[in-house]
Amino acid sequence: MLNFCSLYSGSSGNSLFVETQNTKLLIDAGVSSKKIEKALEDLDVTPSSLDGILITHEHSDHVQGLGTFSKKFDLPVFVNQETLDAMPKQRDKIPSNNIKTFKIADKFSIGDLDIKPFSIPHDAANPCGFNILNNNKKLSIATDIGHMTNDILKQLEESLFVMLEANYDPEVLRCSSYPFPLKSRIAGPTGHLSNEIAGKTISCLLKSGLKTAMLRTFE
Repeated sequence: MLNFCSLYSGSSGNSLFVETQNTKLLIDAGVSSKKIEKALEDLDVTPSSLDGILITHEHSDHVQGLGTFSKKFDLPVFVNQETLDAMPKQRDKIPSNNIKTFKIADKFSIGDLDIKPFSIPHDAANPCGFNILNNNKKLSIATDIGHMTNDILKQLEESLFVMLEANYDPEVLRCSSYPFPLKSRIAGPTGHLSNEIAGKTISCLLKSGLKTAMLRTFE
């Protein structure tokens, strides 16, 4: 059993949940602790039963409730050092014994889940996606990607499930009322992934065994 649920997704906040029979993980905590608690309880998951929280990067829509949630339920936080240093407000709420740093590209395990982080291009300190594996089953989290690369495609190959960013239509973005600097950031090489490139990525991954994709859209 390897189950996935998107608790929250979008510019208002992101938080994902993965579980096996023996291990429960949260990926990001980008809404309030209270909202995360409620979403988990709706799944009949007790927050204190989680085995840890993985963090992709330090932007507020991914870590807003992290410190409070981790401290309240005494949960370890798995994060790379650069990302940790870039979010002092959250870091300072987490007891030092619950801070577990990893290096991107180094595999580590939490319970019966193997975790393999990989780098992504985004305007953050050291952003990453995650491959999560259990009993030869693999799911991947790849959001907030400025552009797709061959290295990321390689990381996503053989995943049965992918949570992938599909952020904008280039023509709609161009004609939108957003200020030019924001348009440039979104469409830039360290911004977000367009719907077209997301579609091409999924089409490519179908050849390597992809069964299901969920799109992380922009609100």
